[in-house]
Amino acid sequence: MQKNLKLTSPDIQKDIVNVTAYEIRNSIIQDLGDDYLAILVDESGDVSDKEQMAVVLRYIDKGGFIMERLLGIVRVTKTTTLSLKSTLENLFLKHDLNGASNMKGELHSLKSLIMKENQAPHYIHCFAHQLQLTLVAIAKNQVIIALFFNMVSNIVNVLGASCKHQDTILETYAAKVAQAIDSGEIQSGCGLNQETNLKRAGSHYASLLNLLDKYFIMTDLLEDIEEKGIVPEKRAESRVLIDYLHSFEFAFSLYMMKVVLGMTNDLLVLLQRKNQDILNTMKQVRVCKTRSQNMRDEGWESLLCEVSTYCNVHGICIPNMNDDFKARGRSQRKAQQISNEHRFRMEIFNQVIDMQLQEMNSRFTEVNSKLLTCIACLSPDDSFSYFNKDRLMEFITFYPSKFSNIELLTLDNQLENYIVDMRSDGEFLELKEIDNLARKLVET
Repeated sequence: MQKNLKLTSPDIQKDIVNVTAYEIRNSIIQDLGDDYLAILVDESGDVSDKEQMAVVLRYIDKGGFIMERLLGIVRVTKTTTLSLKSTLENLFLKHDLNGASNMKGELHSLKSLIMKENQAPHYIHCFAHQLQLTLVAIAKNQVIIALFFNMVSNIVNVLGASCKHQDTILETYAAKVAQAIDSGEIQSGCGLNQETNLKRAGSHYASLLNLLDKYFIMTDLLEDIEEKGIVPEKRAESRVLIDYLHSFEFAFSLYMMKVVLGMTNDLLVLLQRKNQDILNTMKQVRVCKTRSQNMRDEGWESLLCEVSTYCNVHGICIPNMNDDFKARGRSQRKAQQISNEHRFRMEIFNQVIDMQLQEMNSRFTEVNSKLLTCIACLSPDDSFSYFNKDRLMEFITFYPSKFSNIELLTLDNQLENYIVDMRSDGEFLELKEIDNLARKLVET
């Protein structure tokens, strides 16, 4: 080795990293073999803000353990569907991978293109993915909702950044709760009127509930910052936030998104559980879809009533829904004449719910919901109580090329033998979850 070749050299370090990555990928491919796999695809940014695509493989190894391995992070120069598909295919070809059993992708067009050209893949929503973040991002396609969440974020930043403000919020909240209890406005008891902090990250739904709960306190604090603040920029920002908090647009957006996110909150909790109850999750998906459609068809009047009550309590001016909508910051000559009801109902309420329904229907299709329901029948929980032979026979139809006609004819009898065997074996009766069943089957 030449004397000038040192391990501190960027080129040498890069070569070592590349060789290490190559060997790790090869070990992953060897561990995978020819078995089925799932592919998780998502965008990944770095400090240079370059567009990248992260690809993770999920599979069951030879020991029956569920494995998740990072295959690579690939730079993408274009984010078009064809470009992403080409990048994904090149990565697979490089490592002799030619298919997948499940697909998860943020870009529906990429997912559709891959599934169109391959019969084997089935798209399944990644349960670990924060569904609420996606639904909020979809709602932000409506500019009024995007503005609303920007303002909520600014409020949290202004009031939540300072420990002093947090303490003031809690002290003021406790005083107001005590006063309200004394006057009989609210009831006291176990679990009621507990102190909560402003939410900075995580659940948007929790942040909205907090905003409703502490509206008076936050407006008082913002007014205090505007009047007594030292930093001019913070004083000006507080003025803007106060004006927004006293607008009908804010009240409407707050209550609408509270309802929209509230309908999916139970589903979100189920999806984030470590121990998945697939059947219950799929039922909750159907509940969310049904409630969203009912909200769109029948929920306008009740929402408007709630918003109006809130506005009356907080002294917010309520526009007449039959009057012409007056867009702020736009030339009235160029603005299309529409009523306030058309603006808030058609262009915001209906549009946001339609986008939510479209996203839910795309992530939880009839096909993948049926696939998951069939898979749930393999669960060993409660002495294989979820076992359903007919559904497992239906499960086979998702992979028709993997079973011959003779195998299909004998499968019914094999499934009967399987369930009798499982329920009569003490080692299997105590099992929980499908992954433990897979490991036990490999062991025996």
